[in-house]
Amino acid sequence: MTTLPSTAALVARAAALADRGTRTILGITGAPGAGKSTLAAALAEALGPSRAVVVGMDGFHLAQVVLDALGRADRKGAVDTFDDAGYAALLARLAAQRPGDGPVYAPVFRRDLEEPVAAGVAVPDDVPLVVTEGNYLLAATGAWPQARALMAEVWYLDPPADLRLERLVARHVAFGREPGAAHAWAHGTDEVNARLVARTRGAADLVVTHEAPGA
Repeated sequence: MTTLPSTAALVARAAALADRGTRTILGITGAPGAGKSTLAAALAEALGPSRAVVVGMDGFHLAQVVLDALGRADRKGAVDTFDDAGYAALLARLAAQRPGDGPVYAPVFRRDLEEPVAAGVAVPDDVPLVVTEGNYLLAATGAWPQARALMAEVWYLDPPADLRLERLVARHVAFGREPGAAHAWAHGTDEVNARLVARTRGAADLVVTHEAPGA
């Protein structure tokens, strides 16, 4: 396991995956607020839309009505509040996708709605690299290992905890929580999830500890 400190080095490593000549899936994981979505977007931007597309795990959040019915709404974001089997099935489709097959449509999570939205991103059949990001890519329960087996590499983002929590609170406030409620959620529910995610760190192919901005 190696630590790479610079975004440029990560872009170069992602470019090498994109140049393998076949569909490749790169996973980016870490605790809430670690910078996963920001790094994934930066990689896709650097490589360009003909070489990389981002598909987030968060599109497989269970809908609020389902969480309410299951009694899990107060733990939204926990490992059992996602459709892990659906996520693994999507990655299987993406891994098998070849030029001529047509696009595959993946769901997205809308933070302004706090709900998943179906078919929110199109994955063209000729894009070589799919970058997928989320908290539980290295989880050992349910269908998560099936999803992991489809990824060529998984990188674990591990910024300083105070930085991660600071920007996590800021994100919650930006999407409508009162500052006190944002702090309580980030240091409560989110932190419980963060401890679970931290236990998967040792299974990553690469641990990134630099303080890149992110959410």
